[in-house]
Amino acid sequence: MSLEEKKQQIVEDFSVYDEWLDKYEYLIELGKSLEAFPEEKKTEERLIKGCQSRVWLDSEERDGRLYFTADSDAIITKGIISLLISVYSGSTKEEIAADDFGFVAEIGLKDNLSPTRANGLVSMIERIKEIAG
Repeated sequence: MSLEEKKQQIVEDFSVYDEWLDKYEYLIELGKSLEAFPEEKKTEERLIKGCQSRVWLDSEERDGRLYFTADSDAIITKGIISLLISVYSGSTKEEIAADDFGFVAEIGLKDNLSPTRANGLVSMIERIKEIAG
């Protein structure tokens, strides 16, 4: 599935829900589906700065594509990072660097988060872009 198809799928998935409470439930479910993140990878250099909760992001490049793994100690935040890596994992650095992450606004995510979580979301996006840099 291409990056554009993945983003469109997320927009469609979120459009199913009318209420933000249901969208939060969906985010929580996404967070629960994250693969286990090894304790030894929960290091300072993998910690995303600017997030109120602790969020770890790791990446690996294989065959010209970036693959991300992540974890968080907060359930909603874990869902947010899960959403982001489900979209961008498997993309090339060029695709990620050129992307505007506009689907995040399209689903209304940033507007429906508390200010601290919204700042954390921006930090997560910046870190993914930095890795792709």
